[in-house]
Amino acid sequence: MEARTAESMEMRGQGLGTTPSENPTFAGRIELPYTLTTGKAAATFLAELANKRLIGSRCTSCTDIAVPAQDFCAACGETLSDLVVVAPTGEVTGFTETEAGGVLAMIRLDGADADFVHKVLDVGFDGLEIGARVEARWADEATGNVMDIAGFTPTEAGPGEAPQAFKGSDAEPVLQQKYGLRLEYDHAFGPYYGTLFDGIASSRRIQGVRCPSCKCVLVPPREYCDTCFCRTAEWVDVADSGTIKAFSIIYMEFVGQTREPPYVYAEIVLDGAATRLIHTIAGIDVEDAKERLRTGMKVKAVWKNGEPSGSLDDIEYFEPVFED
Repeated sequence: MEARTAESMEMRGQGLGTTPSENPTFAGRIELPYTLTTGKAAATFLAELANKRLIGSRCTSCTDIAVPAQDFCAACGETLSDLVVVAPTGEVTGFTETEAGGVLAMIRLDGADADFVHKVLDVGFDGLEIGARVEARWADEATGNVMDIAGFTPTEAGPGEAPQAFKGSDAEPVLQQKYGLRLEYDHAFGPYYGTLFDGIASSRRIQGVRCPSCKCVLVPPREYCDTCFCRTAEWVDVADSGTIKAFSIIYMEFVGQTREPPYVYAEIVLDGAATRLIHTIAGIDVEDAKERLRTGMKVKAVWKNGEPSGSLDDIEYFEPVFED
């Protein structure tokens, strides 16, 4: 196997840079959809937006009013049961500007004791001031979420009516909300993963780095040895075959899954390496895998055909090598 020093390390391959520091990146996305249970008070708040009413909760202990309505008082921890209707007007106590949502403001609704965060419309960041009066602008169509308030707009109107007791309505409480978190990012490979992926893309070459202290070859490569904390310096080619150290058959579906279950995930130590690489095992029926796969079994990489992506996904899977 060929060994190289870090000083001689170069990137090879199309589209992945010419040196390990020229920012080859991976465009990634994390998505998490989920269902939020709103709770009794917030469910009423959301339902009444369709009736163009803002519902808050009054604490019987400290008398603070919170909007949106809450089940517990943030100030003293008491259970809240008294709901009130507050005016759809208030005063800006703070604001900021975002690329995605325009101007967001903290609004102290008339009669409330806590701020309500929402959009401010019809005025830019430079035209807004602390203390500015605003009023709610309702959406054309109610959908059962906080965006039934389209935003707040500047107004010359003075303070609205004092909070009034909520006497109920026929509106059905909104007990659940569909939510989703989404984070898009660019992950820089750096010189170590960049060199690994470049070698895979250009010549199906898998490379690791050797620790100068324990002499272990680390795959995927990294700047420091996990065990000795010594800085690695020597690049080493390893084989695309190895040994199963652990495996699991995946039957459960989950968010972000890239293949349909069932399938086999395994921890594999490539020949010439000392660390484990996680990849899939295929080339065998999953039901047979339960009986025939075992730790210590040899496996061999099966490479994808076509244009390489410059990642470990260029290996389609690892196939078991059964002894005759």
